[in-house]
Amino acid sequence: MSGIIGSKLNIRGSGTIAKLGTDGQVLTSAGAGKSIAYEDVTGGISWQSVVTGSTMTAVAGNGYPINTTSNACTITLPASASVGDTIVLADYARTWGTNGIVIDSNGLNYQGDDDTFDVEYGTDGLALSITYVDSTKGWMPTNDEDVSDVPERGNTRGIFGFGNDGSSNVSLTNLVSTAGVIATDTTGVGTARKYLGACEYSGDKGIIAYGTTGSVSSLSNLVSNSGVVASDVTGVGTARNGVAACSYDSDKGIFGYGYTGGAVSMSNLVSNVGVVATDVSGVGSARYNLAATQYGDDKGLFGYGDGPVSITNHVSNAGVVATDTSGVGTARTGLAACGYGGDKGLFGFGYTGSNVSMTNLVSNSGVVSTDVTGVGTARRFLAACEYGPDKGIFGYGINGGVQSMSNLVSDAGVVATDVTGVGTARETLTACSFN
Repeated sequence: MSGIIGSKLNIRGSGTIAKLGTDGQVLTSAGAGKSIAYEDVTGGISWQSVVTGSTMTAVAGNGYPINTTSNACTITLPASASVGDTIVLADYARTWGTNGIVIDSNGLNYQGDDDTFDVEYGTDGLALSITYVDSTKGWMPTNDEDVSDVPERGNTRGIFGFGNDGSSNVSLTNLVSTAGVIATDTTGVGTARKYLGACEYSGDKGIIAYGTTGSVSSLSNLVSNSGVVASDVTGVGTARNGVAACSYDSDKGIFGYGYTGGAVSMSNLVSNVGVVATDVSGVGSARYNLAATQYGDDKGLFGYGDGPVSITNHVSNAGVVATDTSGVGTARTGLAACGYGGDKGLFGFGYTGSNVSMTNLVSNSGVVSTDVTGVGTARRFLAACEYGPDKGIFGYGINGGVQSMSNLVSDAGVVATDVTGVGTARETLTACSFN
């Protein structure tokens, strides 16, 4: 029989009494009839502060995050070691590929080689655990592998495509680099057209669809993860122009609304392999020349449109379009939208009766903010996409004439001043990101 008596643990029949230990200690025994006691738990790795210097001396039992952003680091191991001693080294800033580490085994062997051999590691994201095993092999890596970086939200590059150059429809495309630089014209594949839409799918690819060639179309063109536009695919669904599109559920897309001779509110889902589905009767006010953006990792938002109106319609992570929500901000048409910040979006520019450069931010819960006076030339019938992977770019449009200017969007949703665009000036084009 045993019990707690005051501040002691009474183990009857053993002839021993042990005081209660401190927080974190465990009860140990030397065996039957022997004394028992509370002792500290030993073992494990004690992690130290981040190391930024060019040299350091390691101590067994410790873990060290090594930040080599500014310089390489030479690590001196203990001059003596016992079997089982372990040290852990980790690439703090994923920069060992640029500035690596050098290990000085300090008189002991390292993987069987004496300390005259250079021991260097230069892989980004490496996590290295070394253990002393014996005098022959000395220190040996027991874990030596790079740790995958956290996947980034969003795609790193974009593409502007198609449109009208002021006199005729074109199928030109212009790639957007990871730094937001627009490339020169690439002769497009596929039927030249305007008033079309585009969105991402499969997490790293895009699709351009619908538009008018002189008459409304349901053509689509896939965009590979290297930005190559494929030839025409006869689309599924009602031919129309003035559509908008965005991604949802992280790897699928949706085209919505448009004009067939009158405004419609239908939508067409895009699978994660780029297949466009048949029409779904849309919910919400029929309209065209609107815009759409993703938000919150897996949802989308259609907004504004001909009228002009400022209503929005949310898209669930199952691709279901919700009823109208009264929009915040100035009603307008001919605007564009894109993602930024990894999980947010913004609507920008457009036409209210005159061209405007205002923007409206979209939170990661899909709330549209009030007007922010935009920077840059007011214009309509432009396009936008994300890049970088947490920034955005507006490009092209019309204001007194077709434009080839662009405006970058920071990861905080701030629109920059005009940058003279590269490529043929045009309007009524589209854009999407890819990776």
